[in-house]
Amino acid sequence: MNSLTELHLDALSEVFNIGAGRAAASLSEIVGDEVKLSVPKVEVRKTSEISASVLSFEGDRFGAVMQQFTGPFDAEALLLFTEDHALEIVRDMMSSQMSIEELAEFEQEAMCELGNIILNACLSAVADMLDISFNSSLPNYTVASADELFKRIGQTSDHPYILVLHIDLAIEKRHSEGHLIFLLSSASLKNLVQQIDRFLGNI
Repeated sequence: MNSLTELHLDALSEVFNIGAGRAAASLSEIVGDEVKLSVPKVEVRKTSEISASVLSFEGDRFGAVMQQFTGPFDAEALLLFTEDHALEIVRDMMSSQMSIEELAEFEQEAMCELGNIILNACLSAVADMLDISFNSSLPNYTVASADELFKRIGQTSDHPYILVLHIDLAIEKRHSEGHLIFLLSSASLKNLVQQIDRFLGNI
C-alpha cells in the first residue's frame, strides 16, 4: 500500500471533487434544492476495519444504491442515505404530496435512478480526467444498517484492502446527509495508481 503517495491521494481528491460537483448539480436539478458537498476524503483501509463507527456514520438504517464499474480498474460504488432521508428525497424527486408510507413502493425504482445519475457523474469525471472508460452494471438498492452493508462487502471481497472515498452531501431544505463511497480491491488500487501516474506524467 506504500505505492499510494500523498500526491496520489491529492490527485484522487481533486478528480473526485470534480465528479462530486457534477453529481451535486444533477441531484440539485432532481430535488429542486441546493446541494452542498464536503471536500472529498480519500483513505485506504483494511476491509476488516470498515464499520459505521470507523467512518463516523450516524443513523440506524441506510438506503444504499450499489453499482459496479469495470474498466482499467474496477470499483464498487455506494450512495448512502439514512432510510428516512431516502424516502424524503424520493418525495422531492416525484414532487409528490403522498405520505412517506405511500412513497415506499416507489423507493426502489426512484433511488436506483438517483444513484445511477450521481454515481455515473462521479465516475465520468474520473474517466474524463484520466482519459479512460468504464462499463457499469445496473444499480441495486437495498436497505440495511451500515455495519450490515460493510459486513457484506467484507464477505464478498477477495482482497484485504479497499480505498474509501468519503463525500458528505447535504440537501438544504431536507437537511439530508448522504455518503458517496468507492471501494477498490488491492489489484484495482494498483491499477488506479498506474493510471494516476500516467496522468501526472502528462501534466
